[in-house]
Amino acid sequence: QVDRYLYPLRLSDDVLLDVMARFQAEMVKGLGRDTNPTAAVKMLPSFVRSLPDGSEKGDFLAVDLGGSQFRAHRVKVFADGKQSSQLESKFYPTPKEVTQGNGAELFDYIADCLSDFMETKNLKHKKLPLGFTFSFPCKQTKLEEGVLLEWTKHFRVRGVQDTDVVSSLRKALQKHQASFDIDVDVLALVNDTVGTMMTCGYDDQRCEVGLIIGTGTNACYMEEMRHISLVEGDEGRMCINTEWGAFGDDGALDDLRTEFDRELDLGSLNPGKQLFEKMISSLYLGELVRLILLKMTKEGLLFNGKVSTALLTKGKIEMKHVSAMEKYKEGLSNTKEILTELNLFPSEEDCVAVQHVCTIVSFRSANLCAAALAAILTRLRENKKLLRMRTTVGIDGGLYKTHPKYAQRLHKAVRRLVPMCDVRFLLSGEGSGRGAALVTAVALRLASQRRRIHSALGPFLLPPDTLRQVRDSMRAELEYGLKRETQANATVKMLPTYVCGTPDGTEKGKFLALDLGGTNFRVLLVKIKSGRRRSVQMYNKIFAIPLEIMQGTGEELFDHIVQCIAEFLEYMGIKGARLPLGFTFSFPCRQTSIDKGTLVGWTKGFKATDCEGEDVVDMLREAIRRRNEFDLDIVAVVNDTVGTMMTCGYEDPNCEIGLIAGT
Repeated sequence: QVDRYLYPLRLSDDVLLDVMARFQAEMVKGLGRDTNPTAAVKMLPSFVRSLPDGSEKGDFLAVDLGGSQFRAHRVKVFADGKQSSQLESKFYPTPKEVTQGNGAELFDYIADCLSDFMETKNLKHKKLPLGFTFSFPCKQTKLEEGVLLEWTKHFRVRGVQDTDVVSSLRKALQKHQASFDIDVDVLALVNDTVGTMMTCGYDDQRCEVGLIIGTGTNACYMEEMRHISLVEGDEGRMCINTEWGAFGDDGALDDLRTEFDRELDLGSLNPGKQLFEKMISSLYLGELVRLILLKMTKEGLLFNGKVSTALLTKGKIEMKHVSAMEKYKEGLSNTKEILTELNLFPSEEDCVAVQHVCTIVSFRSANLCAAALAAILTRLRENKKLLRMRTTVGIDGGLYKTHPKYAQRLHKAVRRLVPMCDVRFLLSGEGSGRGAALVTAVALRLASQRRRIHSALGPFLLPPDTLRQVRDSMRAELEYGLKRETQANATVKMLPTYVCGTPDGTEKGKFLALDLGGTNFRVLLVKIKSGRRRSVQMYNKIFAIPLEIMQGTGEELFDHIVQCIAEFLEYMGIKGARLPLGFTFSFPCRQTSIDKGTLVGWTKGFKATDCEGEDVVDMLREAIRRRNEFDLDIVAVVNDTVGTMMTCGYEDPNCEIGLIAGT
């Protein structure tokens, strides 16, 4: 009977695979710059770009706001090769006047608690870096800044939304600095999912997902920078805080939400918001069970139709009751006891039915959570282009930790939905506080690394004044190179090429061209048409020049060039034709005419002997004669810069400079 009644809460694997596909689409929407403004799942960049690598060390503070308690931590991190850290914590209540008061009071309360903690631990006179775990959606533009988008869970603090929570905390701490002698540097704002991932990542380098299932629910994971169009740069990875609690706020899950979900939402602090979270987290599951039991009782299916005042009271059934009722052995007796406390008089059948309601509600929670997690795991696997992936999910939250069967149900569902992912679930032993300290430690490590890199690369950063000096020196060298009396000592040789004009469009005919200058050698046939149907057609073949030829004798090099020409002429079927040839020779040559060029010196790894001081055109003619298979009319020897200027000059008559920046 209960099964029939609660049929809409039971989700098949097909439905879960569909939820998984919907969430994957939402992730893509949230990551896109153009689609993010209308996305329900905000996919917020966290500016955490690296997991701990074990080299972090130091003394850190962390504060953690977001759950049922406020926590202050001191974390000592040791770079001893054993990934070890030491945590000292103190828990403080979060009374309603703090969670639903005004912003100044909230941040003063945090500063008070931190001050008390530092006094307890005798840290008052130390300046320590602090990581701030803040478990609410924030838009971050850097690691130490975050604007609150909206409150979730049971928090409703006035005057904080749309402001930077780090600067609010800093202001509150500054007020304390003078009167209480505390000096703290807030270096990182971290979502609790990110803190959890970092905590677990310190123990297991494979951890790249953080998951919270407690008062609220959310997940983060390491995304490729190339897919995050909200942030500049595409190298490496960054942790994305999905804020998946809002999945379905745009109606994407309306077909799966039941009348009980709708009723619960209407009675919540934030109607229409965090709809996915309201189907999963511990803040809502007890209330969901109460609403179901109330309706079943009113319809005469439970307790002989007799409703108690307690059952009519919002919040009377909490997650701790649901967990107790689902316990393996004492579940039934716990159920009887809890129902009796609610002034209901249950029969044995009533207890079994109520227990079943609890099971169905918490099972649905685990299944929905598994579907969204499976979407993240699939995205990670596809990003890495792997058929099968091993990874670790760092996990925290009261519901996962204290419910007797939740973890097992979640793990089983994930393994069914993503059989190609081998997932290890790692419980965060010390919560997200240690993670915030580790984010701060990683930030300090990366900052120090950046400083070292910056100082090493400093000499390569050329300020405008230096560039102006280079320009002026180059100008002077150009002048020296052009003058007969100073040319011999000039470093910039300014070699005349005997090319006295650029193309004017009247050129036509068939030409051969050779291009030698890198590790490859090109032979080209170029057909030029002039007039109205002006065009250039090119046919070419590339040949390799082996290292032993580049560094052998001059005769071997030019014989190899002629061998390549012979192969090309054969390939094009023009072996008998005596075509004019231009030779691009990308090495410094002293020319006395356009078809004469004496090699000044080899560059770019060429070291062929008996060439320097020789005319390269004569060496090519000699090699052609030695082969005695064809004849060519060598008309011009040209440097590659000149070739580039002429090519571009054919397209644009204004071109009067050729520039090469390559090998």
